[in-house]
Parts: sequence; structure tokens; C-alpha cells
Amino acid sequence: MEKSKVYFTRNLTPESIVNLYKMLGKNLPGKVAVKVHSGEEGNQNYLKPEFFKPMVEYVNGTIVECNTAYEGERNYSDKHKKLLERHGWSKYFNVDLMDEEGPDMALPVSNGKILKENFVGKDMANYDSMLVLSHFKGHPMGGYGGALKQLSIGCGSSAGKTWIHSAGKEKDQTKLWDNLPEQDEFLESMADAAKSVVEYFKGNMAFVNVMCNMSVDCDCCAVAEDPCMKDIGILASLDPVAIDMACIDLVKNSQDAGKDHLLERINSRHGTHTIDAAEELGIGSKEYELIEI
Repeated sequence: MEKSKVYFTRNLTPESIVNLYKMLGKNLPGKVAVKVHSGEEGNQNYLKPEFFKPMVEYVNGTIVECNTAYEGERNYSDKHKKLLERHGWSKYFNVDLMDEEGPDMALPVSNGKILKENFVGKDMANYDSMLVLSHFKGHPMGGYGGALKQLSIGCGSSAGKTWIHSAGKEKDQTKLWDNLPEQDEFLESMADAAKSVVEYFKGNMAFVNVMCNMSVDCDCCAVAEDPCMKDIGILASLDPVAIDMACIDLVKNSQDAGKDHLLERINSRHGTHTIDAAEELGIGSKEYELIEI
């Protein structure tokens, strides 16, 4: 079986993203959704819209986001839209808060480990393809955040995020922290949700992971630790499993003394189990060829 190709550059510029995307040889058809993390109010590490501007313009994409399920400035549409404006996303791009209005779209999860369905914003139906622009870093619950997190929790509606966090037991965001499941059930629910989005777009997807500002905390944290490692670079692939695995390996193989702190966060949350589960579900492969540009 041919290994998945992951293209990599140490050159952290907006133009490098476009160059790596071109290497994929994939023209995303029709109306393109570009999934980003808009950054919680107060977070200092999220990637700014200016950094992604050439890439979004190259695919003529629409920035898409979904509301959160926790307290903050992004859990209700009116607040989230104002934050998208303050953070500059609305200044440069057409922005679609996919779950601004209900009802959510239910995506089937074929042969899922935990979930049988996944809930996303109904506006996903307006798009023919998706470009996933991920900021690779740590995460308080998932261990790390990358392409698979963007596909799962990132694309989930507010109710869908609660559904994933509860391993399919709850959709009411006010009960988000009640009766949390075993950690591996949560991680497998993430993999299930990611599978439903991958299958929805039927191969019309591409993935970019940016390895900079790597804190142990996610961009969803209003109060986040400062980055603990030096920047590494940018990766692009058509395989969400391979690109996340490559990022993990780049951290492990780094000579940076700060990697131990990030790896402790990833390992203490059993973070790579999401990658294992996603591979078992058939949405990608951990076997990859890293092609440095």
C-alpha cells in the first residue's frame, strides 16, 4: 500500500502554504469551505487571518466556523460573530458561522466506534469541498489539536461538540461537563465525528497543519500558556491521519528542550489514540512519506 504523502517546509510564510497546497495536485471543486480556528477572546497564540489570506484567496474560499459549547465569547452566534469581526476574519473574508441557525445537520457515522451520528452546522450543505487549516498545538482535553480535531470538534455545532465530548450521551451544552466519559471513549468519538465529515465530502478535502506558537493549550483557551517550543514549519496532505502523525513525529524528533512539556500534555491525555482510532476507521494512514520542500 502506497504511503500517504505529507509535504513539509520550514519556511513559515503565507506564500509557503499556497506552495505546499499546489504540491498536493488537488483542485478543490465548487464552493470551498475553509475551516479555521477563530481564536477565543484573550488567546495570544491563534493564527491570524492575515497569515491565511493568500491561501483562502487562492481557493476562493469562505471561512467557516461553528459555535463552542463552553463559556466564552464564541458559544452563541451573536457574540461569536462580533469576535470574528474583532479578530479580523470578517474584514478579509466571507465568513459563515455554519450553526448560526438550526436545525443542525446529522451526518451518519458508518461503523463508528462510539457514535452512530454526528451533528454539524446545517450550512455545511452549502459547500462542495473543504480546506482544513489547522494550528498544531496542545489541547487540555484531546492532548493535541490538529486536522482530526478540526474535522470533529471544529466542525461540530454547539450541540455536536457536546455530543462528542459526552461520547454520544448529551447534546445540551449546559450539561457539557456532566458525566464525562472515559478518555478513550471521548477520543474515539472525535475519530468517529471526523470520519463522518471526511465521508460527507467524498475526497474533496485538503489539509494544512501549521506548527508554530505551540503551546500545551488550545486556541480555545482564553488564558493559555505561552508556546513551549520553537516553531517547526508547515505541512500539507490529503490525509488527515498522516498529517497529524507527521506533526507528532516532528515534535518527538525535535532537539528542542521544550518538547517534553508538549509531549507530556499529549501523552497524559492519550492524545495519539485519536490518530490510532481514525486509522482503524479507514479515513487515513499513519504510514506516510515526509517530503521536505
